[in-house]
Amino acid sequence: MRTAARFAAIAALAACAGHSGTGGVEPVPAYDLVIRNGRVLDGAGNPWVRADVAVKGAIIAKVGVVRERGRKEIDAAGRYVSPGWIDMMDQSGQVLLENGAAENKLRMGVTSLIGGEGGTPVPAAEVGGYFARLEQQGIAVNFGTYYSAAQARVDAMGDAAGSPTPAQMARMKADVSLALDQGVFGVSSALIYPPESFQTTGDLIQLARLGARCNGFYATHMRDESENLVSAIREAVEIGEKGGVKVEIFHLKAAYAPGWGRLMPQALAEVEAARARGVDVAADMYPYEAGGTGLSITVPNWVFADGEEKGFERLKDSTVRQRLKREVAAGSQPGWSNLVQASGGWDHVVLANPFNPKWEADRSRSIGQIARKLGRDPADVAWDIVLDALPNRAMALFFMMDEGDIELALRQAWTSIGSDAAASVKFGEVDALGLPHPRAYGTFPRVIAEYVKKRHLLTLEQAVRKMTSWPAARMGLNDRGVIREGLRADLTIFDYDRLNDAATWEHPTAAPTGIDYVVVNGELTIADGAYTGAKAGRVLRGGCWRAPVR
Repeated sequence: MRTAARFAAIAALAACAGHSGTGGVEPVPAYDLVIRNGRVLDGAGNPWVRADVAVKGAIIAKVGVVRERGRKEIDAAGRYVSPGWIDMMDQSGQVLLENGAAENKLRMGVTSLIGGEGGTPVPAAEVGGYFARLEQQGIAVNFGTYYSAAQARVDAMGDAAGSPTPAQMARMKADVSLALDQGVFGVSSALIYPPESFQTTGDLIQLARLGARCNGFYATHMRDESENLVSAIREAVEIGEKGGVKVEIFHLKAAYAPGWGRLMPQALAEVEAARARGVDVAADMYPYEAGGTGLSITVPNWVFADGEEKGFERLKDSTVRQRLKREVAAGSQPGWSNLVQASGGWDHVVLANPFNPKWEADRSRSIGQIARKLGRDPADVAWDIVLDALPNRAMALFFMMDEGDIELALRQAWTSIGSDAAASVKFGEVDALGLPHPRAYGTFPRVIAEYVKKRHLLTLEQAVRKMTSWPAARMGLNDRGVIREGLRADLTIFDYDRLNDAATWEHPTAAPTGIDYVVVNGELTIADGAYTGAKAGRVLRGGCWRAPVR
């Protein structure tokens, strides 16, 4: 047979093998997943386009008209296809070791979590092993974290007040550097809580500066989010500016009832001024009027100056309590932000989780209501609940934000979304923090349902950008956050008309509706609104980390 004829015969056989028919062989799908007929929002703020999205492995292989078949196919007609949503203020660092599903996050459309307000659940020397364990056990979402300045402090000098010696500071720096080299995104702080409240601006600058070599972060729950909000922002900016690092302000809020409508515009102006002179500062936020934290925050921080154990012993002393009550009535003091005053009084501080059957019947009542029922001082009631919960942390909701301030902050192009909630060990139950706040199940759908659909505060494109390309760019996650060929296939497919945050104060663990499919690194992880069991998540690492040479 002549060469040309031989090649023609081979081509004909190949063509026959590539088409199904009677007795034929099914063709091998060109892609692992094809999402067809969706309204594709690229995440960059552009209007949607009608397109198919094809996925090969963990990568977006094609966007446009996809004629080839996929091993799995989704008809997204009538739905939007967006990049996977990024939770910029997550609390799942510990619980992912126990259960990597993070189903409450996935069901909100979230594919990536950035944790670490309180640092990592392991010491600095074990961060690399912690990351490896997450990936070996399997996680359904991508996860990255900060390392806390408080971790370094406690490791070097315990949990009491005081300034570190040069030797102690050297040890703190060594811990931070070690954590950075293993892949954390930077240094975090939560300065309203002891012992972190005992750290000085200068100490934090020294630690934050260690991340400058790799475009790292100083990420902070600021020293005051209430009456002294503006000065707290100035401190955060100063730390980042002098440290040469980016600044992320956690859960931006004007949490001070007497200052509603006044403080937030001042705070935003402070951030804008810093950005105008070149400081890379931005913020995340959650769209709710109440924050949630331990009820022990109502105790002035000096009580814990000799450590937590001695502090709780002091709290039992009636003489000490008399002084504390006077201080609570007087307002905030240096080193302590008075969230009772910020909320407008004990009637706006609601018991969320007492961790003791004695107080279970009072769950969801304000401390003021409980005190009136018992005929007691509300401070005594609150602090008895704190002590009765030990070794757990009694949790409370503090209704201290104004919707007008929330709307103003959401309008800013540099704000992203962070839930300040953990994954739940079991879907349908409260998050691993033990805090029944609707943000654990509703934050991301609420941004669209409330502020796009209902209030028309944001366009859909603006809201999606806040949850995708903007946080990805902010964190240096240049391989995701936008629907573009060659990038990671983290995708959220939702029905705009059905999208709703069902979680409320009365029913904080209700699942949202309208999030139909979620894809993580190419794996279909939520399908028809249900978790598939896939665990395709990866650890996200900061710029100081270098992959081992193989």
